[in-house]
Amino acid sequence: MAPIQDVNPDVYMKIPPQKEEKKPGQLNHAQIQQYFEEGYVIVPDFFKPEELEPVREGVKSEVDRIINQLYNAGKIKDKYENVDLFQRMTCVEKEFPGAAVLLHKAGRLPQSFKDLWSDARLLNVMEQLIGPNIAGHPVWNLRVKAISLFCIHQQTPQNEEAVVPWHQDNAYLDPNALNVLQVTAWIPLLDVNAKNGCMQVARKGHRKGVTAKHRCCVGGTWYVEVLEEDMIEALGVDMDKDLVTCDMSYGGVLLMNNCVPHRSLTNLSHNIRWSLDLRWQRPDKPNGFYGIKDCVMMRKEDDPNYKPIWAEYESSDRHTIAKEVFSQNKNPDLEIESDDIDFDTTITGPWMQRWDLVFHNRHTQNFKPDDKFNWVKA
Repeated sequence: MAPIQDVNPDVYMKIPPQKEEKKPGQLNHAQIQQYFEEGYVIVPDFFKPEELEPVREGVKSEVDRIINQLYNAGKIKDKYENVDLFQRMTCVEKEFPGAAVLLHKAGRLPQSFKDLWSDARLLNVMEQLIGPNIAGHPVWNLRVKAISLFCIHQQTPQNEEAVVPWHQDNAYLDPNALNVLQVTAWIPLLDVNAKNGCMQVARKGHRKGVTAKHRCCVGGTWYVEVLEEDMIEALGVDMDKDLVTCDMSYGGVLLMNNCVPHRSLTNLSHNIRWSLDLRWQRPDKPNGFYGIKDCVMMRKEDDPNYKPIWAEYESSDRHTIAKEVFSQNKNPDLEIESDDIDFDTTITGPWMQRWDLVFHNRHTQNFKPDDKFNWVKA
């Protein structure tokens, strides 16, 4: 396993200087204190539900695009046009397992996603947490946390790729970014709770500044996992007292840092749990994304009228670049040949090289190590 890696805990715990005058949306003192001391804070009703409706519409447009692509290629026989947003992809998954992965890795930014990511109130909060110069981290995700098909249909096993195990976001990054505070906003697109797969945080697990040992890749997924015993020993987590189940109403925002352990719970409801996770950091720090993709500048202290240059950011796709570097050209053992890029439901990436591969599956089978990222392992 790779060794435990740590930095100065002040990276994650020291509150930067705060201005007396508050801007719209900014956190109060207690919320800022909780964020740095516990590694997370839930901000209820940050958005009015109607403010997020354009984001739901953006999700619908992306679902339409993926479904049309599958239908036109003969991969599915029905578009399920009369099924609503919170069940439709589950129907598609029954015909084409992995459709949700295609949506996850598409990396397309509808205008409503861009508007949310660069929302002035969110950026005002980022000023409080990281300072006046703000960049969007290249790793953002639209999550399709599907229904547990086993519970409903008794035909197919639970969708492992929708259940994210305990991990620290740092475990996916190049170690050169371990001393960089990256702020994540997890934004659900419906009310969330333990039944439909909300987030769970191990509060205070960041306080040592340690990135614990992780293992890769869990079950049939591309996810890394930190074991509970390592959370206890290396991170000082009390598994009886420190776990927080993050029930949230539609419009709430969960803010986390990149060192606090967290996971998502199983969705046992009859609706897909849609969510977006967006990230920000200082632009003068490494983003830890292995040179695959740069950040997008969002706010400059010396230019109050600055706007993100989206065309430049969207000119390269992170999954396509990662695939070119870290995937085999063709693997006959895969259900879908990796050169059929439009319908390739495998995901590979350099984190598979950072940690020992203790589980092998269709994602790891397609992984090709790169000598540039040959880290020393314990």
